[in-house]
Amino acid sequence: METNGHEHVIEVTDLRRVYGGGFEAVRGISFSVRRGEIFALLGTNGAGKTSTVELLEGLARPAGGRVRVLGHDPYADRAAVRPRTGVMLQEGGFPSELTVAETARMWAGCVSGARPPAEVLALVGLEAKAGTRVKQLSGGQRRRLDLALALLGDPEVLFLDEPSTGLDAEGRRATWELVSALRDGGTTVLLTTHYLEEAENLADRLAIMHEGRIATTGTPAEVTAAEPSRISFELPDGYFVGDLPPLGELGVTGHETDGRIVRLRTHELQRSATGLLMWAAQARVELRRLDVRSASLEEAFLGIAKDASGQQAMGMTTKEYAA
Repeated sequence: METNGHEHVIEVTDLRRVYGGGFEAVRGISFSVRRGEIFALLGTNGAGKTSTVELLEGLARPAGGRVRVLGHDPYADRAAVRPRTGVMLQEGGFPSELTVAETARMWAGCVSGARPPAEVLALVGLEAKAGTRVKQLSGGQRRRLDLALALLGDPEVLFLDEPSTGLDAEGRRATWELVSALRDGGTTVLLTTHYLEEAENLADRLAIMHEGRIATTGTPAEVTAAEPSRISFELPDGYFVGDLPPLGELGVTGHETDGRIVRLRTHELQRSATGLLMWAAQARVELRRLDVRSASLEEAFLGIAKDASGQQAMGMTTKEYAA
């Protein structure tokens, strides 16, 4: 269970989940999460993220493979795992007529060693709403209440399913700061999110799922490194693409034009940008509308979805041709 001095508190090996009718939502995935780490599980709609998290939470038995949370099977050993974990679902489903404080006190009665309800409400910025009925809360405030209840048991492992859905920009940033502080305090966090910026800001490591499989995993930097960086600019008056220095010598792997705008793709951003700017200086021209940027997680995400879709289409064509 020890790797580089860090205990793997979540271990998933060849995990599978099959629903009625034979639909395989999770198709043999493997990953691990170390103690005190934020791990983000990303994917397109229907990729299998929530199906995976439900197996980690012990809500269902896997169709195949192995899951261990804190060294236990979360389904078979639920009594050993549940008191040490916190869960924030996509929908809390709390009684609408109860106040925020009443809801927190009710939930605390179901949690071993619960923290004072007022303390967790203050953590998520809901202390001023303690006397407000749940039905009167905004969508973002309900999400903050969901998070507060997940923290009542001071969990060692925290599962967050779309934690910032419905939050405004200020609320999202506050949630990120709180989750980061929990990680710094030793809590292990596994989150699913549709906000790629959230994953880039929070995750120590991440995995991108597509159609029940893990397409790639690593740190955000490692995942984005597979995608090319971009340089775009407007050609100076009187110049054409052929007047630029040989693009291959600049480390450029591809380019496209849109009128006078040139877009370059490169895996050697510093080399390409330096060579281009040196050429401009020597030619005494200005590269207007110059934009230089590293690859983003969004580009990596979209690239994986596009590649997977293309491979699937190619497979269908092959089958149709064989028939």
